[in-house]
Amino acid sequence: MARSQGDDDHSARERILIAAEELFAETGFDATPTSRIATRAGVPKGLVHYYFPRKQDLLTALVERLPDERVDPAGLVVPGDLASSLRRLVAELDARMNASRLLSHLLWREADTHSAVRDALQARFRRVVDQVRAVIVAADPGEMAAADVDAAAGLLALAVSYRHSVARHEAAIGNGTDGPMEREVAFIAGALAGVRAPAQPAR
Repeated sequence: MARSQGDDDHSARERILIAAEELFAETGFDATPTSRIATRAGVPKGLVHYYFPRKQDLLTALVERLPDERVDPAGLVVPGDLASSLRRLVAELDARMNASRLLSHLLWREADTHSAVRDALQARFRRVVDQVRAVIVAADPGEMAAADVDAAAGLLALAVSYRHSVARHEAAIGNGTDGPMEREVAFIAGALAGVRAPAQPAR
């Protein structure tokens, strides 16, 4: 079947993004001219500027390709077992990060100098906090103070985010059950078990 012009346009744009992702990860955003991106993508330089008028637009488009962190808690939660539920969540987040290691590498690398990347990673962190909070509440329906749940969600999200930020230095990150992360999960589950909100006196 003959390819349409739309197919060709999509293919060229995709090749440009793949080339930009690879080159930004290799040499950094600022050190990569659009001419190198065009060469690697096998397209004229003018086509890069057609799709992405500014080089910054390439970085913005790559941010949008980050995998979605939103996970349905119903598929992860082990009722009454908070530690196992959190391990499952961390393993799922790890799997998604491992599926986009190159992209994650370059975005963590560029976050200090590009506000669009920094904003995207901050929003990503907030979504992970929300995910952890949802799993805690679904896994353990007992009464816990909201402030304690929020603190625990923030702590685990920080641990996950830090591990993902340095994952480029490892062949692959674990599945949520490696030593340091296992200790984080066990600590948080144990701490929450000990800080249940006091029962309200009967009226």
